[in-house]
Amino acid sequence: METTKLKRFAQHARTTLIDTVKTKLDFVLANDSSAKREHPQAVEKLVAEIAKSSKEQVIEKVAYIWFNRFIALRFMDVNRYTKLNIVSPEPGQFQPSILSDAKMGHVDKNLVSDSIKEKVLALLENRTPSDDPQGEAYKLLVVATCNYYAYSMPFLFERIADYTELLMPDDLLSGNSILSYVREAMTPDVCKDVEVIGWLYQFYISEKKDEVFEGIKKNKKVTPQNIPAATQLFTPHWIVQYMVENSLGRLWLLNNPNSSIASKMEYYIKPETPEDDYLKITKPQELKVCDPACGSGHILVYAFDLLFEIYKDAGFTDDDEIVKNILEHNLYGIEIDERAAELAAFALAMKAADRSTISRMFFEETIEVNICRLE
Repeated sequence: METTKLKRFAQHARTTLIDTVKTKLDFVLANDSSAKREHPQAVEKLVAEIAKSSKEQVIEKVAYIWFNRFIALRFMDVNRYTKLNIVSPEPGQFQPSILSDAKMGHVDKNLVSDSIKEKVLALLENRTPSDDPQGEAYKLLVVATCNYYAYSMPFLFERIADYTELLMPDDLLSGNSILSYVREAMTPDVCKDVEVIGWLYQFYISEKKDEVFEGIKKNKKVTPQNIPAATQLFTPHWIVQYMVENSLGRLWLLNNPNSSIASKMEYYIKPETPEDDYLKITKPQELKVCDPACGSGHILVYAFDLLFEIYKDAGFTDDDEIVKNILEHNLYGIEIDERAAELAAFALAMKAADRSTISRMFFEETIEVNICRLE
């Protein structure tokens, strides 16, 4: 995967989002702000969160949240997992499909509640005064979408009903918006592989990682908030293949010497001498893969692919049953970085959706993944 363009985008996105969120936060906390009048509870939560941590940490956190969601929605759009394109236009169009449809009066009732639908239509029909009716309507649609996916993917799309929405970027429709850059960087070609999610996160925190290491050189202590940035390392794909094939694949072959799975493992190294001291397993569900520092899930994603082939090798024919078994029984991840853990869970969900027979129906149930974030 060519990553130069992705790196430029992710670093630019971080700077842009942090600046945007900071500006929004100052506006929300102003003495005469409309947010204080219209959303007093959300502002109260924001003030409490700043008091508990700091203004800078809140800004960083919210910027992370929107970056993760925007790249996730783009990935889902490109791979046609969303009912309508949420952040992407149809070919030959300029605005996201969900907004284009709403302008024609079509709003998915399953995606958007009646009350939000009425607000959207009132804005688009100029029944509600606004300096930017399309922009406001689109933000409502994006938030509604995030809340919709909170049911199936709560690890990434927890419901937005607080200051996170208040600090959401305003300019999402122009040619210079963050979403415009998301679409430019996340082309259909790079979105063929969910690995792009991990690369983007790695690049997003790269400049912060450099700052942390510069501080270490000056004998500055690494704060708990900076540990994730200091410790994240993206493992090259060929190394991941080598590790997984010569552990998980090898164990399956030891227990199933007549298996043909070796032909599908590019980096598998056959033992020079026979082995008789190994863990005995009788079915694929007994295989357990745990990555104790899973990051954005690169190793777990490849393990998913190999496990899928193992289940096929064991005689399983129902792809949906295989997907369910893998998520429930086989894969486990542990991570200290909250955002990386969210993306690891999302990457597994996308891999599972890709293997599901009816991808869109896959998101109608809560997707359970065994990713544990250490506090």
